[in-house]
Amino acid sequence: MSYPFKKIEKKWQKIWKKNKYKNWKAKDFKGKKIYILDMFPYPSGEGLHVGHVEGYTATDILARYYRMKGYNVLHPMGWDAFGLPAENYALKMKKNPMTFVPKNIKRYKNQMEMIGLSYDWDREINTTDPNYYKWTQWMFLKMYEKGLVYQKTAPINFCPSCKTGLANEEVIGGRCERCGSITEVKYLNQWHIKITAYADRLLEDLDELDWPENVKEMQRNWIGKSEGYEVTFKIAGEEKEIIIFTTRLDTIFGATFVVLAPEHPLSAKIPEEEYVSNVESYIENSLKRPERERKIEEEMSGVFTGRYAIHPITGERIPIWVSDYVLYYYGTGAIMGVPAHDSRDYRFAKKFGLKIISVVSPNKNEEPQNLPFEDYGYLINSFDYNGLDSKTAIEEIGKYLEEKGLAKKAVYYKLRDWVFSRQRYWGEPIPLIKCPKCGIVPVPEKDLPLKLPKVKSYEPTGTGESPLKNITKWVKTKCPKCKSDAERETHTMPQWAGSCWYYLRYIDPKNNKKFAGFQKLKYWLPVDIYVGGVEHAVLHLLYARFWHKFLYDLNLVPTKEPFMKLVNQGIILGPDHEKMSKSRGNVINPDEVIEKYGADTLRMYEMFMGPLEAVKPWDTKGIIGIFRFLNKVWEYNKKVRKSKKKKEDTKINIELNKTIKKVTEDIEAMKFNTAISSMMEFLNYVWDKEVTKTTWLNFIKILFPFAPHITQEIWSQYKKGFLDKEAWPKYDEKLLKEKEKLIIIQINGKKRDEMSVDVSASLEEIQKEALERTKVKKFLENKKVHKIIFVQDKILNIVTD
Repeated sequence: MSYPFKKIEKKWQKIWKKNKYKNWKAKDFKGKKIYILDMFPYPSGEGLHVGHVEGYTATDILARYYRMKGYNVLHPMGWDAFGLPAENYALKMKKNPMTFVPKNIKRYKNQMEMIGLSYDWDREINTTDPNYYKWTQWMFLKMYEKGLVYQKTAPINFCPSCKTGLANEEVIGGRCERCGSITEVKYLNQWHIKITAYADRLLEDLDELDWPENVKEMQRNWIGKSEGYEVTFKIAGEEKEIIIFTTRLDTIFGATFVVLAPEHPLSAKIPEEEYVSNVESYIENSLKRPERERKIEEEMSGVFTGRYAIHPITGERIPIWVSDYVLYYYGTGAIMGVPAHDSRDYRFAKKFGLKIISVVSPNKNEEPQNLPFEDYGYLINSFDYNGLDSKTAIEEIGKYLEEKGLAKKAVYYKLRDWVFSRQRYWGEPIPLIKCPKCGIVPVPEKDLPLKLPKVKSYEPTGTGESPLKNITKWVKTKCPKCKSDAERETHTMPQWAGSCWYYLRYIDPKNNKKFAGFQKLKYWLPVDIYVGGVEHAVLHLLYARFWHKFLYDLNLVPTKEPFMKLVNQGIILGPDHEKMSKSRGNVINPDEVIEKYGADTLRMYEMFMGPLEAVKPWDTKGIIGIFRFLNKVWEYNKKVRKSKKKKEDTKINIELNKTIKKVTEDIEAMKFNTAISSMMEFLNYVWDKEVTKTTWLNFIKILFPFAPHITQEIWSQYKKGFLDKEAWPKYDEKLLKEKEKLIIIQINGKKRDEMSVDVSASLEEIQKEALERTKVKKFLENKKVHKIIFVQDKILNIVTD
């Protein structure tokens, strides 16, 4: 069997396009709304992959279903088209991204049309369109006005061979991904946004969201709120003091050393003379390494300063070290080393032969068996505090140190302010001007968008600065305030900028006066269902939430949060159960699958592979199974067209209603694999029977969101119009209250017969009827029934001696 899928799919795609996708257009302020959103793609040169198809098919099923349910559905698509891959390709090929990114977008759009995705193409957006990034720049300037934007020195990765700055993902094991050279860390003055000002709200409002718990937890950990104490350790023989931050004040009696981060201002100031050279050399080498490498470094390193701190309670002198396992940007950049109760401190103490004192134990008056012991417990070796539980001890020791003026309660976050500068051409220009007289001056609103200069190609600067720096014609400008000669900011925005607010622009994409009208925002927000990969769990979602909250504070959006429900589709592995990659040669190209089996087969197979959120391997046998199912639908339709049947059998009606109910509930729960199973079961049930046209067309309606091409073609053989406009079938609850139940009869665990009985039949009646059946009697000849086991409403197992 092979239904003519190529002919059918091309036909309907052409009709939908000719109709200007009218059926898929959202209408503002019309009835009950639902906003279904995909994470928009970066349009790479390679086109869509099967992972895209998975998420996009899931949301397309939802969009088509809710349209049939009478909802006003907003289901848009656009392009997150700024970014590093285009920049690198442009440098390599000596081209401007403006010449090839539009071609990539065209290919993506063609592929989406081939798959039959029902987007509202009237709302299409592109982050690289100046009419779009005008508003990204406008929002940035609002943040600047409100004091959320500031400049400070921050590190970048730099490749001395390529003479260019590198993103974190381009540095592999300390080497440049492009040429293999050892990378350096350079320090540049960069723009930052105070996302930390929103840390508490970003944390608290997570509780209101219908998101996967693991994603919420990842955001909580990234924000990393820690409540504890700042404690002062005076430096012996000095006026200076070191302030450390700890969440475990109960362990202070186990502090046997103090460690400063290499960047800490005191690291270079306090060493004794004979230690200065070692400390300076250590600091210099540490600062060349990216911080993320220091975080995961297994091998401990450090250097003694020759100086000692005074323990704030015992008065004991403890050594001061410098080590890059302490991060300057978390807490105070200094810690008290408690090796018995912290794994990193333990490894450090072991390496450098420092004292280890146990001060917390799981049992009172006993030393812990294994070190480091990092849990809460009871204090030991802690003078007057012995025997107290950890939490009580933290309060008591805190009070004592606060009274002495040596500690105060403090809250710190792992979350850092957002480094908003990128040293690239291909990004939104930062709309600021540097004037020698006036300082930093914003580009006036009337001059937005500040467009990227159109140049044929561009080169790295060689200093780590943006290639824009070399385009002097663009850089040189006049100060908007004093009209003196001035220069534009040459750093561009990060790729995250455009994706922080794109869901708002879909709501009002043609508005030239505002990023979106407030009444439209009020009608459509929040996004009801947001689907995308878990790799965006932290950064994109955190930045978008922050951006939204900022706009909310300005009364520019009506909701506190942008995305109410989040769903992460699982990764699709290659047929070898490994992650798909070119190097492994296990990449599945969706275009090839469509060519061989059709778009409806691809859509249904990706939904049938398993639960949407699960990781699952590609299996060609599974595709063939779905292809056969669609062929059966096509073949069975021929039978229905010839049928003269007018009244449906009760049993078929019951099965149809069961299937409608199951598919309805499963679509709403996004359990697409089990919805498909139930439709397969229905087709198998009626395969050797005859059904009415009404029954068949109801089945076609529920199959439509999954396989829109074949179903629309079948529908057109009976009726005019588009299935999108048809009402979703309702099921009859009365029919679902079954009058009979099926009992499987086993003898010694093997199925030998089955029978239908009245739902009200008692166990005695079922047993009696089973034992009188011809087949059962045959198997029980010359055997004695030992016992009968009945599994409620399902199986009757007759056990013989």
